[in-house]
Amino acid sequence: MSTGVYLHPLTLVHGPQAVEGEAVRLGGSMVYAREFALVVREGGTVASRVVGTRAEVEEAIARLPAPLAQTAARQWANLAKVHAPLALGSRTVRLDQPQVVGILNVTPDSFSDGGQHDAAEAGRAHAAAMLEAGAAIIDIGGESTRPGAAATFEDEEIRRVLPAIEYCSAMGAAISLDTRRAGVLAAGLAAGADMANDVSALRYDPRMVEVVAARGCPVILMHAPGAGEDLHAGGQYRDVVSEVFDFLAAARDRAVAAGVDESRIILDPGIGFGKSLADNLALINALPLFQALGCPLMLGASRKRMIGALSREEEAEQRLAGSIALALKGIEAGVHLLRVHDVAETVQARNVWRGLRDAALTDFSTLPAD
Repeated sequence: MSTGVYLHPLTLVHGPQAVEGEAVRLGGSMVYAREFALVVREGGTVASRVVGTRAEVEEAIARLPAPLAQTAARQWANLAKVHAPLALGSRTVRLDQPQVVGILNVTPDSFSDGGQHDAAEAGRAHAAAMLEAGAAIIDIGGESTRPGAAATFEDEEIRRVLPAIEYCSAMGAAISLDTRRAGVLAAGLAAGADMANDVSALRYDPRMVEVVAARGCPVILMHAPGAGEDLHAGGQYRDVVSEVFDFLAAARDRAVAAGVDESRIILDPGIGFGKSLADNLALINALPLFQALGCPLMLGASRKRMIGALSREEEAEQRLAGSIALALKGIEAGVHLLRVHDVAETVQARNVWRGLRDAALTDFSTLPAD
């Protein structure tokens, strides 16, 4: 049975001065952690767990056997890694504060807004509204990946997304293309897309990694249990948090081995993809752990069914408040990109959070007197 090591940030604080400098800035974000859990798992169970501050964790890492110590040391360094801005065409998206990614589905059957924006005029108006509201990136999708969705052929997906890419590019938008097919990505990049968002983590189409590596575009790798047509298949976990963490670490390493620059990889735990309500809650509560992977993080929880499951089984378009709650949870974990349907409301929530955090970071009344 395999053995793995995991560094969980536990105690989050408003800023380093609140604990006299005894805090680690997570992933170059505006989030700080003071205490951590160093967990060793053997065969799916916890073999050891040490909780402590920076110095105590570093001492615990040094006591681990050599292979585990090396892995833990890399994760420890990754927690404090500052990520460079994303260069997306003529636009630069900084990752030192949470950025909002607006969803533009040009599909007839997406779970929340299928058929609303597939016509060019409606899609253009929606994209313009999201940009005006503060979206840093527009994520264009031409295939529904909801459970039970019908398969989309490559030519049809290209037909759907190219007009959207062209009118978003004409607006000067930074564009992410939500696809798992190499032919769609190649056509999209040629039309003006800047980034790939692959919900299969480059597993569905073996040519995807070649296109990403050759073009040097940033890529989002998402966890989903299924590698074939049904991304939701096979979602049974012994410990969902460590298993999703290990999956994303392996996906990152495969991409790097195939020639993708690690600095261009973004990771997404795949909320709602082949996961139960309990799985989703565990992952969202453990989001700070994923900073130890050393890549920027995306959270896509907007309007997901878990919101209705926790409330009154509201339909997707009635899940705004729950979506904001999950977005704020992601922000508090240092997530860099929030993929959402409701851009204006999420940007407002982010801005209020940012104001609170700016005030905390510039409040020196907590420092000890000389």
